Amino acid sequence: MATDSDKQPLRITAEDLAKVVVPVEGPVPSAVPGAPAAKSYGTINEAAEKAPVVAEERGSFLLQGWFYLGVAGLLGALLGWGLCEPGFVDGADSRYGNIWMIPAILTFMCIGFGVSESIVERSLMKALLRGALALPLGIILGFIFEFIANIIFNIGLVVISSMGVVSFRNPAFWIARGIGWAVFGVAGGAVYGIVGQSFKKAKYGIIGGILGAAIGGTIFDPIAMATKGGSPSRAIGFALVGIATGAAMGLVESALKDRWLYVTAGPLAGKQFILYKPLSTIGSQQQSDIYLFKDPTILPQHAAIALSGSRVQLKALGPTFVGGSPVNVRVLQDGDLLQIGRYAFRYKERHRS
Repeated sequence: MATDSDKQPLRITAEDLAKVVVPVEGPVPSAVPGAPAAKSYGTINEAAEKAPVVAEERGSFLLQGWFYLGVAGLLGALLGWGLCEPGFVDGADSRYGNIWMIPAILTFMCIGFGVSESIVERSLMKALLRGALALPLGIILGFIFEFIANIIFNIGLVVISSMGVVSFRNPAFWIARGIGWAVFGVAGGAVYGIVGQSFKKAKYGIIGGILGAAIGGTIFDPIAMATKGGSPSRAIGFALVGIATGAAMGLVESALKDRWLYVTAGPLAGKQFILYKPLSTIGSQQQSDIYLFKDPTILPQHAAIALSGSRVQLKALGPTFVGGSPVNVRVLQDGDLLQIGRYAFRYKERHRS
């Protein structure tokens, strides 16, 4: 049973408050001169809230889309030309070089566009899979678009002939060839988007491919005149077509992107990952959309970014920081700094007026 003393109210006097000692964070001065100070272990949440220090690095231009796609176009064009040039004869129709040169050049350009991004991301498995898909697509589209390009070019010749143009030295002839060869850019951009599993990526690739191939086709005849024709002129001309097509694809894709992650630190510093898919995966397995290598702390499936209308949501399965704070689920805002292991990303959005 409760006693009378139990029922009396608790009273706190001013003298009781004066006796209360409030602990102070940090070292406490010792009462004895020369004695070591007491150790401070911080707050309970201090370790959990501390983000890893990742210094921002200078990005490499080698990881820019316009560069590696331009190189892919150059190498693809030269490889196709090199395989077919020994069997090419000016004015002949039945030699294998004459039949296969344009389709072969376009095929290897398509393969280059398909695998170049995976190569710079160090994902050999993804590069092999994309190359295996790009090969048959390139062959089929190579013959189809060569046929279409010849039709357009011949129509252009009829038009400029009616204007009195009869020589390939006339700039009107160059423009007619450029318009016809612009069709090749459609094939390159389409394959680029198909292997990347993105309609929007294909659209940007096709726009850039058309512009680049048109530029390359337009300068083909002036190059032939400057190099006196023959094998060297074809090598230089097709090489420049490849460079122009790939570089234009990369520049257009970068200019029209909506939402992307720019790598500010880590082995891929300077690379931008454009967010095309409704769900983009991040992790240390090569199948990830954003493959992060050389870091044992990163999980095979570490995080994902989901797009839903204008909403961009980060979902973390492993240690992930945004603005220095750990997160599990976070709606990203333009300018947010993400940190995963030794990698840092700046999330960016294109502002619409």
